[in-house]
Amino acid sequence: MNSYRYHCATQIEMGLGKAKELPALLEALSIGKSLLLVSDPGVIRAGLVEPIQAALVQAGYRVAVFDALKQNPRDTDCLAGAELFRECGAEAVVAIGGGSAMDTGKTIALCGPNGGTPAEYADGQRAYAKVAPIICVPTTAGTGSEVTRSAVITEEATHRKMTLKHAALRPLLAVLDPELTFSVPASVTAATGVDALVHAIEGYTCKVTNPISQALGARAMQTIVPALPLVFQDGGNVQARYAMMEGSLLAGLCFGSADVAAVHCLAEALGGLYDTPHGVANAVFLPHVLRFNAEENKPMHAGLARIMSFAQDQDDEQTAVDKLIAGIEGWTKGLQIPSLRELPGVCEADFPRIVELSMQNGSTPSNVRTITADDYRMILQNAYKQ
Repeated sequence: MNSYRYHCATQIEMGLGKAKELPALLEALSIGKSLLLVSDPGVIRAGLVEPIQAALVQAGYRVAVFDALKQNPRDTDCLAGAELFRECGAEAVVAIGGGSAMDTGKTIALCGPNGGTPAEYADGQRAYAKVAPIICVPTTAGTGSEVTRSAVITEEATHRKMTLKHAALRPLLAVLDPELTFSVPASVTAATGVDALVHAIEGYTCKVTNPISQALGARAMQTIVPALPLVFQDGGNVQARYAMMEGSLLAGLCFGSADVAAVHCLAEALGGLYDTPHGVANAVFLPHVLRFNAEENKPMHAGLARIMSFAQDQDDEQTAVDKLIAGIEGWTKGLQIPSLRELPGVCEADFPRIVELSMQNGSTPSNVRTITADDYRMILQNAYKQ
C-alpha cells in the first residue's frame, strides 16, 4: 500500500457572476490595498479586465496593470512583471486570463518579492519563500492553474519549458466565473478544453497518482467529454460553459497533487520551440501516447474508455482500448484540431531537439509506462504520419 499526500489550500469561488464579488472577497482576505493585475492583451481587448479593475479601484484598491506577456510566457516577461511589482509596491497579484496570465502571475508573485530568475527557482538554486498572495480569475476552461502549485515558463534563450513547482505557488483565491468564457473563440475553447482533459487523464494514470486525484479526474473526464463539443458548436451555451469550467477545475485539482506525463512533455517541447498553443499540442499527441501506454497497462486504459463512455462495461479490455483510441481521435477531429504535420514550423529535422526537451522534462518519469528517447521519437514519427 502506497502512502500519498493531497493538498489544496486555495479558496474556490465558483458561479455565474462571481467575478463581480472579487472586491469583497479580497477584503475578507486582508491582503493589502496595492495590487498588480496581470493579464494578456487579448483578454483586455475582449473587455474582461476593465470592469474588474474599475470595481477594485472603486473599492479603494490601488491597481497597476501588467499585460506584456505572450502565449507560452517567457522568463523575460516574468522578470519585467517582477520589476513592475517592486516599482508599484504591490502586495498581491491578481491574474485574469488563461494559463499564460496565471502562470506569469505566479512567477511574478515569486520573483517580485524575492528577486532572482525563474530558472534559478526551477533548477533548485533559490528557495521558494515570501511569495506574494496570488489570486486567479480564469477566463478559459482548460489550464487549471488557478488551483495548482505549478507555473510553466519558457526560457527564451534556450526554448526550454521550465516548471516552477512548490506549494507556495498555490493561489490563495480562485474565482471561477463561467460568464468570462462566453466570448472565447471556438478554436481557443477547443484547445483549452483538450488541455483540461489531458490534465484529468494524466493526473489519473501517472505513477504518482492517488485515490483522491483519480476520483477528481474521473469526474472531470465524465464532464469534459460531452460538454466540450457542445460549447465548441455554441459558445453561448451557458450550461456547457459552466460544465467546462467545472471540469477544468476538477482536472486541475486532479493533477495538482499528482503530475502530468508524456503528452505534456511532448506538448511543452513543441510550445517551447514553435509557440504552438499548449492545448493543440496536447491534442496532437494524446491518442499516440495513450496507444503506447495501453500496450503495457490495458486494464487501466480500458477503464478510461468506460469512464469517458467510449466503451461499455461488457467490452473486453482490448476492445475497450481500441474504442478509447478511436474515440479520442474522433473527438479531437470534431473539434477541428490540426495534425502535427499541419502545425506552423514543425519539421522532422527538429525531432531530435523535441525528444531531448521531452526527456529533460521533469514529468517524464511520471508517465504510467516508462518512456525512453526512442519511444518519444516513435510517437513523434507516428503523429507526423497522420
